Amino acid sequence: MTNFEVMKSETGSPIKMWTKGVAVEDMAREQLRKTSELPFIFRHMAVMPDVHVGIGSTVGSVIPTKDAIIPAAVGVDIGCGMMAVRTSLTANDLPDTLTPLRTAIEKAVPHGRTGGRGGRRDKGSWGSAPKSAEDVWTGMKPAFDAIVERHPAIGRSNNLNHLGTLGTGNHFIEVCLDEVDRVWFMLHSGSRGVGNRIGSYFIELAKKDMRQWFINLPDENLSYFPEGTDHFRDYVAAVEWAQNFAAANRTVMMANTIAAARSVIDKPFEAEMEAVNCHHNYVTRETHFGEDIFVTRKGAVRAAAGVLGIIPGSMGARSYIVRGLGNEESFCSCSHGAGRVMSRTQAKKEVSMESHLAAVSHVECRRDEGVLDETPAAYKPIDDVMAAQKDLVEIVHTLRQVVCVKG
Repeated sequence: MTNFEVMKSETGSPIKMWTKGVAVEDMAREQLRKTSELPFIFRHMAVMPDVHVGIGSTVGSVIPTKDAIIPAAVGVDIGCGMMAVRTSLTANDLPDTLTPLRTAIEKAVPHGRTGGRGGRRDKGSWGSAPKSAEDVWTGMKPAFDAIVERHPAIGRSNNLNHLGTLGTGNHFIEVCLDEVDRVWFMLHSGSRGVGNRIGSYFIELAKKDMRQWFINLPDENLSYFPEGTDHFRDYVAAVEWAQNFAAANRTVMMANTIAAARSVIDKPFEAEMEAVNCHHNYVTRETHFGEDIFVTRKGAVRAAAGVLGIIPGSMGARSYIVRGLGNEESFCSCSHGAGRVMSRTQAKKEVSMESHLAAVSHVECRRDEGVLDETPAAYKPIDDVMAAQKDLVEIVHTLRQVVCVKG
């Protein structure tokens, strides 16, 4: 029995939507329709239950393509994703007051608004990168230098000084408890300044190519690189590098988070009893329906059979460690979270501080207006989102956060 509905476009590919029981904006439907009309969409698009309006293409969509890639569909936070590790700790091992634990994590991982060049006074970057970041960067730098040699503008970016840093917006670090009160650390971040520079640069390059070739599109943000062109090859190399940087960024952050926790928690503990590190904004080559294609997951997680993924709720709702069921109709994908129902501006206007504090009363977190745009009310109910994709994943662990660090 299928759990999706099909939205048909008169001139586009079919759009299969796992959105039963969740709201979908009219603007999101229009974006999906425009994307489906591109001539290189392979078979059909797949839409996840957390779908909402994005730039060019909707967030929460899986875009399979043949012989072309759309840089704006991948976006500027290339390789953004999640990492979670289970520890040997239980809830009883945590200190009675969790503020020192949050403070220790905040000191160990640079976070918040990044300005200028990421200098010493920039709280969102390293003033002087630690050895753990430098060691990783040493291995990544030769490939980065090769990209910069062809595209020098990419070199003017925050790279090493952002390796192991959180960022802003919906990026977070959490201490969570699972269904049997075991302690997990979970975090959400991507390729930071260097990924943003790579994404922005190639998005503009694709737009320039479309104008040069007189290709008219329903949305300029659907500009693409055809396979076989120099820009296509350069973009694939750059995006793969940025995705590796994003995964490494999460690994460095997680190590520093665990070290911070060890400085506060008296009891010795092991980490990585179970571990997951997955992208949810990326493009990759995969085989589906017997053909080799490119799969762009713009706010979606790979859910191949047996593969573990992470679906976070909001800062006041449950999150899930899931196992993919390998549903080919979704190109083996699932949602990447709950999905927004309010823009950041709308949330700040419509949600009172009183209701926000009530929603996060059980969490040790910031309680200022600066995080009001991330209030739980700004997101779809995670239970509805999970119900809509029951044929895509099975739940392995249910996590509830007790500490949340926001950028």
